Amino acid sequence: MTDLVTDYAWQGPKRGADRAVLLAHGAGSDLEGAALRAVADALADAKVPSLRFNYPYRSAGRRAPDRPKVLDAATREAAAELARRAKLPPGRLVLGGRSMGGRYCSMVVAVDDDPVPALGLAMLSYPLHAAGKPERPRTEHFPAIRVPVLFVSGTRDSLAARPALTAAARAIRGPVTFHWIESADHGYRPLKEGGRTTADVLTEVAETAARWVLDLSD
Repeated sequence: MTDLVTDYAWQGPKRGADRAVLLAHGAGSDLEGAALRAVADALADAKVPSLRFNYPYRSAGRRAPDRPKVLDAATREAAAELARRAKLPPGRLVLGGRSMGGRYCSMVVAVDDDPVPALGLAMLSYPLHAAGKPERPRTEHFPAIRVPVLFVSGTRDSLAARPALTAAARAIRGPVTFHWIESADHGYRPLKEGGRTTADVLTEVAETAARWVLDLSD
């Protein structure tokens, strides 16, 4: 069987860590996305390894995401690859990423049939709904999530308004942590008049994610 995922980027120590992090990209990005790289850098500084990867459509040079079944299978394959490289059991892995990638990580952990074990879920700009469709929230799997979850979202995120995401997350059975980035949108871009740059915001996102990963208990 041909591997679905062919492009990976490992960062951090190759041995000795007691946890590792999978970072999945958003629909319009790839493994070189700025947010993923910033988080991977912060994790490496904290001596936590991470693995970024491309979904098959990105490796093939396509813009449109793969079918849901392919995205699901690729996420599982990448998680297994991280466990193999890190030499850790799946339950020592934090799965997550930006937007679509984070969403699929949460879905493979929450599914009733063959769930992927995880130490926690790191959701960077979780897409609560598709653009312009707040009446169709992507939360059916939330009640089946029993691991710790981190949401890092901007207060101007048009795909996950703060009140709506806060309310939806109450269905999650594991402990939930929110970190709101003032004035940032879905792509972590802040308002110019606030005096902050996107680089400033990404530093905050990365430091928040790395600290949360380190603080996770067994």
